[in-house]
Amino acid sequence: MNTPQDSSLGREVDYPRQYDASLLFPIPRAAARAEIGLSGDALPFEGEDRWHAYEVGWLDARGKPCVETATLWVPGSSPNLVESKSLKLYLNSLNSARFNRAEAVRERIATDLSACAGADVRVEFGLPAFANAPGETIDHLDVDIDCYGPPREAYLTANADEVVSETLTSALLKSNCPVTGQPDWASVSIRYHGPRIDREGLLRYLISYRDHAEFHEQCVERIFLEVMRRCAPAWLDVEARYTRRGGLDINPRRFTPGHAGPMAAIRDLRQ
Repeated sequence: MNTPQDSSLGREVDYPRQYDASLLFPIPRAAARAEIGLSGDALPFEGEDRWHAYEVGWLDARGKPCVETATLWVPGSSPNLVESKSLKLYLNSLNSARFNRAEAVRERIATDLSACAGADVRVEFGLPAFANAPGETIDHLDVDIDCYGPPREAYLTANADEVVSETLTSALLKSNCPVTGQPDWASVSIRYHGPRIDREGLLRYLISYRDHAEFHEQCVERIFLEVMRRCAPAWLDVEARYTRRGGLDINPRRFTPGHAGPMAAIRDLRQ
């Protein structure tokens, strides 16, 4: 089983000079999910990992460079996540490959990523528009903070006597790469229907990820499960929009099956 330590993260590697799909490095989701009490194929959420790729290039049939941006959707139900540095190296391996048409590039990326993730990955050229996330920020709350990790689930509470539908946002989510220790910055949206979540406790909880080492996708799944467990909403929708690194940003989203409904893909101003 591949582990993050087996990947190219934290290692010096030469940039590829030719197309190479084997650069893509799958990491099984099962081990991280077991740490938060999930096992088997039955998951309490649906969702996807939406990647924004800013550096996609190839050569046309006559050798002229072409450039694009792309949005990639990896199903949250896929057995593997795609390790980010390997995705960067893979996309760069396309730089010297020749294609007769742009659609052939899009199809090649989709095929290779689907094989890595173990599920159908959707690829479209172009990026979502910049927009402010809908909802109400909790970052202005005047609170004392003294816990920066590990994530403290006990901060999460809700008032069962008051049922609401609302979206709460914060730009203060930060975690760290579990291999390199590099900081990962994100904005997070928490949309739910159920007992009113205590906002000060939620802010303290999100900030308690500050020194926590875990991949983006795993942080969002942890947030989803712990909010569900402690606050018991009827349905919940959690999305984190991480800032760009190496020409890529990732936006994991997890939501209660059949309840959350559609939510427009957007890019934060920090992306």
